[in-house]
Amino acid sequence: MLAHDRNRRRDARAAWCFGSALAGLLALVDLGRGGLDWARGGCWAGLGALLVAVLLPRRITAGDGWLATRGLWRERRVRTGLLTRVHRSDGIAPRLVLCDVGGGRVEIDPEVLVANPLLWHQLDTGARRSRESGLLREGAAHLAALAERVDGEGARRLLESAGLR
Repeated sequence: MLAHDRNRRRDARAAWCFGSALAGLLALVDLGRGGLDWARGGCWAGLGALLVAVLLPRRITAGDGWLATRGLWRERRVRTGLLTRVHRSDGIAPRLVLCDVGGGRVEIDPEVLVANPLLWHQLDTGARRSRESGLLREGAAHLAALAERVDGEGARRLLESAGLR
């Protein structure tokens, strides 16, 4: 079963809208000032494209025994059944860093896992296998905390859809 980030399409659309709006607004202001030419228009379009590249979310997919992220240039993949380390990187944007036996390394936003239970299920199933085989020695507490959060959000959504609060 292949799982993917259900919110990526919406986030990608927002990135394109913001980039286009910035380029359009800058070109419109420049046109109002009377200074818009081909070079400046190209510069504004490039600036808008740069904003899209920065804001565009990674494509996250997971299958039986693997999890992958795809950015603009390359794909990174880990085998979840062979995880050796899970590390939480706290900063402006918290990340969960997954490392496997073969040297694969993936960084993923924990919010993506909370919002996508199927992605979480694929990761959790592989991490359990890795923990049972003794490979996962570091970071099981991070996964347990995330599991509680995913389960809590899922229960909350279920109760709200049933009309209970």
